[in-house]
Amino acid sequence: MTLQRTLQRRQLVLGGLGAAALATATGRAFAADYPERPITFICPWPAGGTADRSMRAICQIAARELGQPIALENRAGASGMIGTKALASARPDGYTIGQIPISVTRFAQIGTVQIDPLKDLSYLARTSGQTFGIAVPASSPFKSLRDMVAQAKAKPGTISYAHAGVGGATHVGMEQFAQAAGVKFNAIAYKGGSAALQDVLGEQVDMLADSSSWAPHVESGKLRLLATWGEARTPRFKDTPTLKELGYDVVVEAPNGIGAPRGLPPAVEKKLRDAFRVAVASEEFKKVADSIDAPVMYQDGPDYRKYVEAVYRQETELIRKLNLKELMEKG
Repeated sequence: MTLQRTLQRRQLVLGGLGAAALATATGRAFAADYPERPITFICPWPAGGTADRSMRAICQIAARELGQPIALENRAGASGMIGTKALASARPDGYTIGQIPISVTRFAQIGTVQIDPLKDLSYLARTSGQTFGIAVPASSPFKSLRDMVAQAKAKPGTISYAHAGVGGATHVGMEQFAQAAGVKFNAIAYKGGSAALQDVLGEQVDMLADSSSWAPHVESGKLRLLATWGEARTPRFKDTPTLKELGYDVVVEAPNGIGAPRGLPPAVEKKLRDAFRVAVASEEFKKVADSIDAPVMYQDGPDYRKYVEAVYRQETELIRKLNLKELMEKG
């Protein structure tokens, strides 16, 4: 190699190192200034629901930590997948973040949303779970879950339940329970929990499977709560047993999480993780979570990602076991 070629090669190497150093320095400067403007938060559910209330509360607290407003934008539809797809498609600069429904691990594998939750999203924090349960009208002959299961075994497919959409947590949770109990229900899908609740209150459907939309109606005596689906009893309804303690190995909590598009600059990711860590730990958020029966289930970003990966593997087997692809095709 000639002396001239050697010098040219050294210049190229040094130039490349200089460009890399410049990019690193630029990234650090960007992170140091971040955030310089308001942040958009995509909530994939309608305004006014429990997820919306939870996310609004946590964003207000995180905004104070970051020194910039966080504007919540509702992009509801397709069981939360419209907003999740929009989040995954956004620019990964830290100015678009949002809620990630854990059901994305199921819908991605079924094919109803064209994203890979293991590759297309950054995970910032797992925040809180939900309290799911089975409720019946006060006039129902079912005084307990045991009564209902006995009837379902005697007359398969005659007991109906309302849920918020095929493939969602309420539908899948009830079908898991049905398999564990050895019974078959008549599942009736609605476009949301509110419509399902109204038909159960109107006694057009035998049972409601939903997160805590039933709570005020149970307290007022219009509905009777037969069981909840968490790992432990919910403090607000401490006299109601869980499916697990009744002998059915079914736990559904569907925790909410916060994320961003993949490719988030590491320093920006850290700022967001730190802000939401403070927000979840605050008494202000805990009060809101308690009011909507949402147990705090915090995990920092790396642990949250591991949780999502584990759920993804579990969903692969669940989809096969419940024939969810076929059920989705039938609607």
